[in-house]
Amino acid sequence: MATVTTIKPLTGRRKEAVARVRLLPGTGNVTVNDRAIADYLKRESLVKIALHPLVLTALTEKFDVIARVMGGGLTGQAGAIRMGIARALLRHDETLKALLGREGLLTRDSRMKERKKYGQPGARKRFQFSKR
Repeated sequence: MATVTTIKPLTGRRKEAVARVRLLPGTGNVTVNDRAIADYLKRESLVKIALHPLVLTALTEKFDVIARVMGGGLTGQAGAIRMGIARALLRHDETLKALLGREGLLTRDSRMKERKKYGQPGARKRFQFSKR
């Protein structure tokens, strides 16, 4: 295992959100945009999603996570943080690749919002049809 001093932040993406995640040796403090993760993401379920890679690898107490997140909503940002943490853990220890890959944490979720089409109110919704 290499010592962790991730100078270059690793990127995670989900929907329109982009997270730059830095992993440092520490005691388990997680900050997102200079705020505590629970304070930033607001919902416990989103905090669990974001910290899933650390919990899965049992490294929660060994690292401090510093994340900068832009774009999207809270759900997309939590997913982006999750991917960034997983990539940073992989850089720290290559033997985690099988575990993280099996859980799907290294795969970019490519689902995006479908664009609105002209002549209708949304992506799929149509204006009411009138026969007469």
